[in-house]
Amino acid sequence: MRNFTNDAVFDDTLPIGDGLLEAGYRVPLERLGPAMEDWFRRKGYLKPADRLVVTEVARGENYSS
Repeated sequence: MRNFTNDAVFDDTLPIGDGLLEAGYRVPLERLGPAMEDWFRRKGYLKPADRLVVTEVARGENYSS
């Protein structure tokens, strides 16, 4: 994620599927969402009305939906 945000705090992240990201416990989710949304907007992946939602999923929970 440093490539997206230029912030070392997001180094403990890993894309694991379409729309899914695994983040270490040291990654502040309250900063991750806005940083990713800003990057997606600058790249044109999100339109002005679109929103990026970051949701924490507990280990063992089904996150496929």
